[in-house]
Amino acid sequence: MTTEEGRIEVSGLTKTFGTVKAVDNLSFSVPTGTITGFLGPNGAGKTTTLRCLLGLVGPNGGTATIGGRAYRDLARPAETVGAMLEASSFHPARTGRNHLRVYCTVNGFPDRRADDVLDLVGLGKAANQRVRGYSMGMRQRLGLAAALLGDPRVLILDEPANGLDPEGIAWLRRFLRTMAEQGRTVLVSSHVLSEVEQTVDNVVIINRGSLVRQGTISELADHHGHSVIVRGPELDRLAGVLPAEIEVERRDGALRVSGLTTEEVGHLAFVERIELHELTTERGDLEDIFFALTADAGPVDHFGGTP
Repeated sequence: MTTEEGRIEVSGLTKTFGTVKAVDNLSFSVPTGTITGFLGPNGAGKTTTLRCLLGLVGPNGGTATIGGRAYRDLARPAETVGAMLEASSFHPARTGRNHLRVYCTVNGFPDRRADDVLDLVGLGKAANQRVRGYSMGMRQRLGLAAALLGDPRVLILDEPANGLDPEGIAWLRRFLRTMAEQGRTVLVSSHVLSEVEQTVDNVVIINRGSLVRQGTISELADHHGHSVIVRGPELDRLAGVLPAEIEVERRDGALRVSGLTTEEVGHLAFVERIELHELTTERGDLEDIFFALTADAGPVDHFGGTP
């Protein structure tokens, strides 16, 4: 697979339902061989975007392509894209194996592929169990198995960790990393921000149907959500010489300075001959950044790539 074959590209995507604009001129890209978290509050337009990408709804404007093609134009879509938008579309009386064999028949895959993917997601021992007896986590794994039947280049997953226990979540993290290391493109929509932070390479954050930020977590933290922690015997003097627009908070015998880098604070202290005992950067986690960014959909920034 070439770099471009698995690339997801959303450009100027717009979708309205009556008077409601669910997606508003949205643009972002997901490069091959990466895991990208697709984040936003409820009603932000994530599901509509994924449905446009998978050809389930038609946009009013713009494009959503995989490897440069719309989903409807893919010659063998199940071998290009594996998608899991929900884990409830199962016939309760079918076994896990037979559920997957139906998909094998529809897509022209050999029946043995069902057993291959069941083993891959850790459901081999439950292959003959009826789906009505599956836990929510097992259903999530079965949905993932269905997405993997065609050995696709691209995985699009909506809330894949839903219902998984801690062991299952850790397994999913390792599994998705393996998929990316094999050169696949993984786009994951999730509300479990702590897990996203441990799993993804990049994040795309949207709000009200528009892009708010795109980039790595480190890049987002560098531009938003970090503070400089300063300790020393002359904190009053330092606070007095900091620019007036800089936010300063006193906590636990230290100054927490927002809006400057450690280099800038250190240089100012050097120029003013202020003694420092500690000068460190404290980065906000993804949850802090997410809530700060989506509280008000401000101007769009793109970090580390072209949207």
